[in-house]
Amino acid sequence: MAVTDEAIQKIKGMIVSGALRPGDRLPKESELAAELGLSRNSLREAVRALSLLRILDVRQGDGTYVTSLDPQLLLEPLTFVADFHQDDTVLEFLAVRRILEPAATAMAAARIGEAELGALVDQLDALGPQPPVEELAAADLEFHRGIAKSSGNSVLYSLLDGLAGPATLARIWRGLTQKDAVSRTLHEHRAILSALRDRDAEAARSWATVHVASVEQRLRSTL
Repeated sequence: MAVTDEAIQKIKGMIVSGALRPGDRLPKESELAAELGLSRNSLREAVRALSLLRILDVRQGDGTYVTSLDPQLLLEPLTFVADFHQDDTVLEFLAVRRILEPAATAMAAARIGEAELGALVDQLDALGPQPPVEELAAADLEFHRGIAKSSGNSVLYSLLDGLAGPATLARIWRGLTQKDAVSRTLHEHRAILSALRDRDAEAARSWATVHVASVEQRLRSTL
């Protein structure tokens, strides 16, 4: 194991064991290096790598802290990576979303509150019958974020949010290449909302599957 990798594993071990908790400040560099049996250079490299992964937060003039370790924060790099992928790899991201999105929607059927449902309805009504495709893509992104957040599972929400980059691109392409894409998307959104309002988890799962699969299918034919 490389020295830097060993340093990373030792800091990780301190966090996993509870020796360092979310929000805690790391000991001074010289003290931590001695405690872990590391050189200061390897410790610095490990801290730099863990800060890029949003596990540590280096504050100039203040010290280095363990972050909140919130799933959304830790999965943030997924969005960065997803935005670079195009064509066939976008289809792979959509295939993953086709597995996760219906599950999140079914979970939301049991947990979503009236206020959250009302916000989704208002958002959909505000679009009107024929919104511009870019406006629809942005609203679609927020629609699915709202549902995923209502699933009550922060990891699932963060994963879906990380997949949103290529998914948004696919929605725009779908709107530009398919005449009835806008009306179909709005229809599918209303069907999902109806299932959520009825607390019908299986109907919500089915409509979410249809919705994501139709985006994937049209993008596949375009590519």
